[in-house]
Order: sequence, then C-alpha cells, then structure tokens
Amino acid sequence: MKISPKLLPFLLMAALSGSAVEAADREPIGAAIADVPIFDAHVHYKEPAWAPYPVATIIELMDRSGVAMALVSSTPDEGTIRLWEYAPDRIVPELRPYHGDAGSSNWTKAEGMLSYLEGRLAAYPHEGIGEFHIHQLDESDRPLLEKVAAMAVARDIPVHIHSGAEPVRLFFEIEPGLTIIWAHAGMSEPADLVGRMLDDYSKLYADTSYRENDILADGSTIDPDWLAVITRHSDRLMVGTDTWTNSQWADYEGLIAENRRWLSLLPRDIAERIAFRNAARLFRREIR
Repeated sequence: MKISPKLLPFLLMAALSGSAVEAADREPIGAAIADVPIFDAHVHYKEPAWAPYPVATIIELMDRSGVAMALVSSTPDEGTIRLWEYAPDRIVPELRPYHGDAGSSNWTKAEGMLSYLEGRLAAYPHEGIGEFHIHQLDESDRPLLEKVAAMAVARDIPVHIHSGAEPVRLFFEIEPGLTIIWAHAGMSEPADLVGRMLDDYSKLYADTSYRENDILADGSTIDPDWLAVITRHSDRLMVGTDTWTNSQWADYEGLIAENRRWLSLLPRDIAERIAFRNAARLFRREIR
C-alpha cells in the first residue's frame, strides 16, 4: 500500500503510541477545511481603514471568508468599539494602549497611560489588553508592566504581546497566573523556541499571523519543526490575519484562504482547534 507523505508524521506518532486505530484517524481534513469556521485572533481596525472599509464592509469580509468571530484591537480604541457596537456577537474587543502620540515604540513612556487603560477598561467590555509591542526590555518600564499584568489578572483577561521570548518570560515572572497571547508566535523566533515556551508556560497561547510562510515552508507541506509544535500544542495555537494596514484588508479573503491551506494538511481535530475552538474556549464563546 502506498502511503501519502503527508500522513507519515501522523503514522509515526501512532506507531510510537502503539495505536493503529489512532493512525487511521489522522487523515488530513483536506478540502473539508472550507466548511470549518474561523476565529480570527489578530485583527486591527485602525483609523485609516474606517472610511474605505466601513464596519458593515468588515463584517461582509468576515462572512465571505467564513470568519465567525474576531479578536479586535485598534489604534485608537474607537475602531474596536465601532466594530463591537455594530456586531457585538462577532467581535471580541481588546484594549490596545496606542492613542494620540502613544504608539508601539513609546507607549510605556506615555504620560497618563495607566489612567487611560483603567478608564477604557471601566467604560467598555474589553476582554484583553493588547496587542502591544515590547521591542526591548527597559527596567524603568517594569512598574507600568506590573500594573498592566495586575489589571489583566484581576479581570481574568489575557494580555496580547508582540515581542520576542524575553518579554513573555518577564510577564510570567511578574504574574505567574497571567494568560498571554504571543502575537505572531514570536514573529521571528524559531519554531523550536516557540515550542519550548509553550512547554514551559501552560497559560501561554500564540496566534500564528505572519507565520504562515514559515509553517507552510514549501507551499505544500508543513515544516517539520512547526509540525512538532503544532501537534504538541494544538490546544493553544490560533490563527490570525493582522490587519494592521489597509493592504491586509484588501487581501483579507486571501489571508484566510492561506490559513485554511496549511490547516487542510492537519487532522480534523487539530485543524478545528487551531481554526476556532481554542480561541472560542479562551474567550468563552460558542461557535458551531
């Protein structure tokens, strides 16, 4: 019998576990991925998108792409609130610190940042803090980061961090009970490091936005290092599109299709977890 190369990693896992039945259940989901709903766990609705992509248009793009829900943060936060008010059953809002002159490179230094965060969290039902960037660790930022972590733990919501591994480690040092979504699965961190971080921290999740080309290395098979991460931690990975610029909105359907492409190579249970079940569980939503 000829065995598809795509099945070899799963057959190997089954052989190691001694379960021939398990091997039979590891066939990739294939074309059926088209009918699986998506929870887009990394969306921005920034001010430059408001005019060319009105809120109704965003929801139409989600509908055409099979996106059931989206985790949204925006610069400024008003974009998130606009979407949430239009479609509260489809939008999970999270609070991005960026507003006015406070952006990715200086938000931790911005005057009044703590008051801003506290005020917006009190005014609106944000279910996360982020996505925010930490380009490099600065000890003088620690008092603010400690307060951000404490706010998240007190509200039982995650923080969504765009950074390398060290800031993630720092946040878990500050608040071991914190839940963290690691944006872009570390962006440029190698797969084996991403896997080790997920091994070390049980409350660490990762969205895979901008990692699609790393995961689907040759366009038709999943990179072996990423496959090891995916199979070991399929319960804490989520897909995302990162609509940080209007060109991402222009290609939104293509970005979702690209995610479906690599998910199609996984067994159904793993593909569904990453496509929508993990995010739905994290944010206490029901998606069928």
